[in-house]
Amino acid sequence: MAKILVTGAAGFIGFHLAKVLLERGDDVVGLDNLNDYYDVSLKQARLAQLEGLSRFRFIKCDLADREGIARLFREEKFDRVVNLAAQAGVRYSLKNPHAYVDSNLVGFVNILEGCRHNDVKHLVYASSSSVYGANTSMPFSIHHNVDHPVSLYAASKKANELMAHTYAHLYRLPVTGLRFFTVYGPWGRPDMALFLFSKAILEGRPIDVFNYGKMQRDFTYIDDIVEGVVRTLDHTAFSNPDWSGDHPDPGTSSAPYRLYNIGNNNPVELLALIQTLEKALGKTAEKNLLPMQPGDVPATYADVDDLTRDVGFKPSTSIEDGVAKFVQWYRDYFQI
Repeated sequence: MAKILVTGAAGFIGFHLAKVLLERGDDVVGLDNLNDYYDVSLKQARLAQLEGLSRFRFIKCDLADREGIARLFREEKFDRVVNLAAQAGVRYSLKNPHAYVDSNLVGFVNILEGCRHNDVKHLVYASSSSVYGANTSMPFSIHHNVDHPVSLYAASKKANELMAHTYAHLYRLPVTGLRFFTVYGPWGRPDMALFLFSKAILEGRPIDVFNYGKMQRDFTYIDDIVEGVVRTLDHTAFSNPDWSGDHPDPGTSSAPYRLYNIGNNNPVELLALIQTLEKALGKTAEKNLLPMQPGDVPATYADVDDLTRDVGFKPSTSIEDGVAKFVQWYRDYFQI
């Protein structure tokens, strides 16, 4: 039983994580700024479910609020922190780059400082598969170099990894970064493909299918993501005694610093996802085939060997089961 701060608690992953932590007996303080990047009512509906559970408290605050975050850490004295709050979205980073600097860079420094000065035992934070950028060697491994991001969102997440390593090195703060691969499932984000496709198909509108449907993604079901987060949270980051500056391994360190991919280890073509969704909805999609958008990558595929070895877990939910559960939730939530 621990006192845990979950930032982004009104978000997709944060909501599911907080619920699991509460169910197992932890005390959870959920933080969110409830911004309007997408429908705030969905965030409020998630929060309403959490606020009905004991041992949960919600605090509305922006990560970029330096004094507010410092005060929160001083007053609460968290055992562990999971930082999921961030400005999300690859495409939106082309339109509003400053939002990513404020939340993902300034905000993350505030979290690191809070952990450093208040004896937090372990910080787990969300990175992203987008850090692999221009890499084409598959599957993506944490031991690969990731110095060629292709969006500002990806660059901000790579920066988080570098910032986290610095604090692990200087202050021996145990930190673990998790590179999530295309998360989907009930209570998901409305800007993600599965949500957008379901809404359009049920409304009889065409769907935009980029890269002519040839895009491949390592779609990862939300329950698998949360299981991976909880296991890594309980498995405090540790140093690699064999790490050498002569041949530096990007995925480990002489500091208490770790990185893990959390992906399904089974990339699915976008057209195959759409076919699975059509079957679950019982309705055929009208497809508007388009070229790839700036900032996107043609494929993602996670190597999860390190995650499996260190915490004994590997995502396993099939795309058929996951999509069916999402569609059931979608119909229930929107009463369709």
